[in-house]
Amino acid sequence: MNRRKVRPDELALWQHVAKSAKPLDNQPLRRPAAPKPGPVVAPAPPAPPLPWFEIGERHPSRNESHLPPETLSDRIARAPVRMDAKAFGKLKRGKLVPEARIDLHGMTLDQAHPALTGFILSCYGRGLRLVLVITGKGQSADPYRAGPVRRGVLKQQVPHWLTMAPLSSAVLQVSEAHLRHGGGGAYYVYLRKRR
Repeated sequence: MNRRKVRPDELALWQHVAKSAKPLDNQPLRRPAAPKPGPVVAPAPPAPPLPWFEIGERHPSRNESHLPPETLSDRIARAPVRMDAKAFGKLKRGKLVPEARIDLHGMTLDQAHPALTGFILSCYGRGLRLVLVITGKGQSADPYRAGPVRRGVLKQQVPHWLTMAPLSSAVLQVSEAHLRHGGGGAYYVYLRKRR
C-alpha cells in the first residue's frame, strides 16, 4: 500500500482538532437509565399435554376434504338449462349440427372480441339457432418455464363475453362442444329466437 506524505495544511488541521478532544479517562462512566415499568403481562397458560401415542401409530383422520378449485368447464356445466331440455340433451350428445362456426385460433383478445360480437349478432340477425365458437384449448404448458402459466386465454374469456351486453340479449345457452365438434376447445352457443 502506498502511503502518501501528509501536507503541512492537513497536519495543522489535525493538530487543531486534537487540541479540542478530551480524554475519556477523566470522565465518569454513565450508567444506562433503568427501564421504565411497562404493563404487566400475564404468563401464557401452559400448553395442554399431548395425548399418549405409540411410535408408528397413525394420526386419527379429521375428515377434511381439500377440493380443487372449480374449473370453467364445471361452471358452464352447472349453469341452469334455459333451452328445451330435449334439445339440450341432443346438443350435449353432439346430435345437433351447428349452422355456422367461427374459429378464433391465433387471434389476440383485441381481435377476437369484435370478431365474436359481429359473428353472433350476424347469426342472430339471420335467424340461426346453433353456432359453434372454436377457441382452442390453449398452448400446452412448457415444462421448462418457471411458475404457473394461464392456459387458453380465449377459452376463458369467450364465455364471459357471451354473458355480457350486447351478446347476452342474443345468447340463450352456452355449452362445451361434443368431441366431434371440438370438445373442450369449442363452445356451442344456442341463440334465442328472433322476435
